[in-house]
Amino acid sequence: MEAPHSPAAETAAAARARLTVDSPEEMQNLGRSLAKLLRPGDLVMLTGELGAGKTTLTRGLGEGLGVRGAVTSPTFVIARVHPPLTGGPALVHVDAYRLGGGLDEMEDLDLDVSLPESVVVVEWGDGKVEDLSEDRLHVIIDRVVGPTEDDRRVVTLVGHGARWADTDLAATAA
Repeated sequence: MEAPHSPAAETAAAARARLTVDSPEEMQNLGRSLAKLLRPGDLVMLTGELGAGKTTLTRGLGEGLGVRGAVTSPTFVIARVHPPLTGGPALVHVDAYRLGGGLDEMEDLDLDVSLPESVVVVEWGDGKVEDLSEDRLHVIIDRVVGPTEDDRRVVTLVGHGARWADTDLAATAA
């Protein structure tokens, strides 16, 4: 029997959807679709191997949110803020790949200050940002590894917390 607060127990109770994405264009379209669900204060965690499509998905989120600036990987700057072009929230795009520590190192970025009025998207955030919010959308992207021309990805959407409890993630992804 699992402990009530174990990650496995938490995932079992979370909203969940699984879908196949066949191309980078479809990944960007998925981002646009997911953006319709997002609102200020949302935390989105992206997990996947190098080249899985995390930044491509985030580019679609940025387009769907209507933010300014080209959404590119913030690997070397750690975080980029894309202000809204309309009345929507800003997009804060973080790449935690080079950050070794947990939340302590993330606190230097002041994400907790940005979170209430922005949508914060964190690539490579596993084990680093979960404590920022009980409510978060975790996007797990799996791809075929090794030498292949297969662009297919399996994307699992997991909504944690009350914010996502009544959200039909499968309908959004369809």
